[in-house]
Amino acid sequence: MEVGLYIHVPFCVRKCHYCDFYSLPMADGRGLEEAFVDAVCREMEIAARAHASLGPLDAPTIFLGGGTPSLLSPAQLGRILETARACFRVAPQAEITLESNPGTLDREKARAFRELGVNRVSLGVQSFNDAELRALGRIHTAAEAEAAVSLLRATGFDSLSLDLMFGLPGQTLASWHDTLRRAVALQPEHLSAYSLIVEPDTPFATWQREGRLSLPTEETDVAMFEAGIAVLTAAGYEHYEVSNFARPGQRSRHNQIYWRNEPYLGFGPSAVSYLGGVRAANVRSLSRYLEAVARGERPVETAERIEGALEMGETMMVGLRLLEGMEHARFRERFGVPPEAVYGEQIRRLVAAGLLRADDARLSLTHQGLLFANDVMAEFLP
Repeated sequence: MEVGLYIHVPFCVRKCHYCDFYSLPMADGRGLEEAFVDAVCREMEIAARAHASLGPLDAPTIFLGGGTPSLLSPAQLGRILETARACFRVAPQAEITLESNPGTLDREKARAFRELGVNRVSLGVQSFNDAELRALGRIHTAAEAEAAVSLLRATGFDSLSLDLMFGLPGQTLASWHDTLRRAVALQPEHLSAYSLIVEPDTPFATWQREGRLSLPTEETDVAMFEAGIAVLTAAGYEHYEVSNFARPGQRSRHNQIYWRNEPYLGFGPSAVSYLGGVRAANVRSLSRYLEAVARGERPVETAERIEGALEMGETMMVGLRLLEGMEHARFRERFGVPPEAVYGEQIRRLVAAGLLRADDARLSLTHQGLLFANDVMAEFLP
């Protein structure tokens, strides 16, 4: 059985104003990096034993996210990858992605990470406008982002992904076009372009509630989304998922596991796993995480069985994020029936509204459907 591996490294230099991922500024981590590495390695060993009845677990991908995993030392990252290879069958050609922020890597560290087997870096650029970066609470400048790409290229990385955001405070359609232009000029193999979502319990949410957060209008946000598609596809990138673009053969293999609703194991505080029809989420607290693992327990806070109508609905929902859509044959192979047998009414309604395209092979979003993707996907949840 194949499972993607996700490892959540909860440390960052400083928490950004929009971020609701579980992370701790390094100053608040109180030197717990070594304790975290010990624990995440032990958690992998616990999980491997717990799932031994499933037989050998093959790992085609490893994704180190956060937080900012590039803050770890090469020795710390090396221990994590060594343990992953000992606990799971990590293929020699596995995609091993490291999330990084500009300013957190130097040449020596980048080269060491490459030698450890990291072969893909996802760089959190977000914008090439310094005022927008300051508004987000980012720690880097546009020039530092460009320098980070040059450094990674010089140390042997030939698979880079740049994360971009639009709909930002103070952002205009013109400044977004400039960010896209500068991103394309760096020739990354992959790009993500996400619209800002103001999440609860973030500084942005507080400022919005107080009337201190000025965001682009919904009309401008849509124009930015469409500009991203136009500019990136014109530059030769395949628009393969609602918010993701890739050169041929450079899609994110790890994220496609999520979009196909296939099994994955998550390690670290707040990490989520989906295996054997159960979705489990780890505790969102480093101290509680360390305590649970020290007791030899899996640090799971919540677990939910995903089956029947819920599994079908979630498979449709995430599958439609891919521009290729949901293949009738793939749905039938997994559930024994075609999508129309379960969702005939929803499909007819969405096709009539111009949001969904249906042919003999697949269901997929139309361009209009992309603009209302969340509404379309909600139609398939029980």
